Amino acid sequence: MILKVFLEDQTYPVEIPDSIVTDAEEFFSFLDNDMDKGWQMSQIWVEKPDTHQRCQIVADRILTAINNDDQKTGVMMSAYILNRMPGTTELHLSVSGDMSEHVISGDEN
Repeated sequence: MILKVFLEDQTYPVEIPDSIVTDAEEFFSFLDNDMDKGWQMSQIWVEKPDTHQRCQIVADRILTAINNDDQKTGVMMSAYILNRMPGTTELHLSVSGDMSEHVISGDEN
């Protein structure tokens, strides 16, 4: 699978093996357990992030991974999004500092 990640005028096609999307549930659950405690989404505290908000939080980690040239983290975070929001094909990252402006799009989003 390929997730097209857009950051300003750059496109980063992230190639994610299907096996990671389907077999990394333990890791995905770890992320969910962390977010179950609530999350500071830029200026707003979200007590119980929904699936879309969780994917925006994870998208913010992809932004950090791109900035740090950390491909492994980028792949794992992308796999989380593809697992939790099947049909996602594109991720448009905002550099405004507000993670709620990250746009997740695809067939079912």
